[in-house]
Amino acid sequence: MAEEKKAAPQKVAVKKTEEKLKFFQRVKKWFRDMKSELKKVVWPTPKQTAKNTGVALVVIIVCAIVLWGFDSAAQATVKALINIFA
Repeated sequence: MAEEKKAAPQKVAVKKTEEKLKFFQRVKKWFRDMKSELKKVVWPTPKQTAKNTGVALVVIIVCAIVLWGFDSAAQATVKALINIFA
C-alpha cells in the first residue's frame, strides 16, 4: 500500500497595499462608508412606523399595569404582615 501524503496548507503572505491613513482621511472614509451603507437600508413606511409605535406603546402600558398590580399586591401583603405582628 502506498502512503498518501497530505499537502500542508501553504501560508500566503498578504501584502498591505494601503498605507495607514491620517486621522482626518480615516474620518472622511468612515463617513463615506457609512453613507453608502445607509443607502442599502430598507426604511419602513410611515404606516409601518405608526403601527410598530402603537404596538410598542400598548406593550409598555400592559407591562406598567402588570407591574403596578404586583407592586400593589406586595404593598398590601407587607402592610398586612406589619399589622399582624405589630
